[in-house]
Amino acid sequence: MEAIVLAGGLGTRLRSVVSEVPKCMAPVAGKPFLWYLLTYLARYPEVHRVVLSVGYLREVIFEWIASVSGQFPFPIDYAVEEVPLGTGGGIRLALSKCTSDEVLVLNGDTMFDVDLPRMLQAHAERPDAAVTLALKPLQQFDRYGRVSLDAGGVITGFHEKQPCADGLINGGVYLVRRSRLDLSALPERFSFEKEVFEPHVALRDLYGHVSEGFFIDIGIPADYQRAQFEFLARYCSYDTLLLDRDGTINVRRPGDYVKTWQEFQFRPEFLQWASLLGRTFRRVFVVTNQRGIGRGVMTEQALGDIHREMCRILAEDYGLRVERIFYATGTSDTDPRRKPQTGMWHELLEACPDVQAERTVMIGDGDCDEAFARNCHIAFVRV
Repeated sequence: MEAIVLAGGLGTRLRSVVSEVPKCMAPVAGKPFLWYLLTYLARYPEVHRVVLSVGYLREVIFEWIASVSGQFPFPIDYAVEEVPLGTGGGIRLALSKCTSDEVLVLNGDTMFDVDLPRMLQAHAERPDAAVTLALKPLQQFDRYGRVSLDAGGVITGFHEKQPCADGLINGGVYLVRRSRLDLSALPERFSFEKEVFEPHVALRDLYGHVSEGFFIDIGIPADYQRAQFEFLARYCSYDTLLLDRDGTINVRRPGDYVKTWQEFQFRPEFLQWASLLGRTFRRVFVVTNQRGIGRGVMTEQALGDIHREMCRILAEDYGLRVERIFYATGTSDTDPRRKPQTGMWHELLEACPDVQAERTVMIGDGDCDEAFARNCHIAFVRV
């Protein structure tokens, strides 16, 4: 079986946080999102070839695929959209590059961890199926349209987005039977959802396969941020976490420093994921620039008081135990201990020689943190 990954989307809604790469290449937990999709496909020997449907900023994809050549157990080819073709036009073009009758199609901005052999078996048992869609049960949603099924698994309708207490949604994973799907009469640019799925409801040859597998769509900034933490826990092999402090763990004080515990305020977004991070990582460290000490605005004793209370709350209330805090007090940006210089990283390695760069990830909120991680050759997640 061949697989198509729709990797040509413009990512308009995500442009505010990811603007220099196509949406499928958005970095998630230190790796491009496309890496997770290809790794998912690599779990299944049924997939022997992958076609990437590319368009916008495709050179970024070409360069990355060339850099990871040989890491995946299948050849990777391309269907290039010279002009945007919509989901339907993109799928039709990619299908023309395929030879097998059964073709798997994945959205390039969605991870739906479907048990593929079970879905293949269900599809094979329905020889009249033109397409089998993986459907995800959700509760309390309004971002997605609802899909209805009859008792035999035939899709009977696609319903517009509206607040819904519970229901099934289209998870963006399709098994297409090319011999039962004629797309030749459709225009050059068209929507697969509107121009194929909806008319085929009346033909009763669309089937649904319900899966409880992990699902996330990174198409909007809030879910893209959620993916950073979810993927760290589910799909990455890191065992050591480095945390920036100001702007990551706690709220920054613009133009000022956190000088006392009374001025310290946890970021609610960080606390939301603190327990998950505590369960995921074997070792957790904080690396933080604290120039306020070097400038005489605060004392190291005051900083120690802040850190003791911060660590106590994270450990007792969230199960996130910080093993050690490294802090730089120098005032010069060229200070070898101050991020983005690597002094604190080398101190950490000297104190903890079992820490490995390839199994370490840093979470931070700024360019300085990202440069520090890059200089240390460790993965980086921006919040």
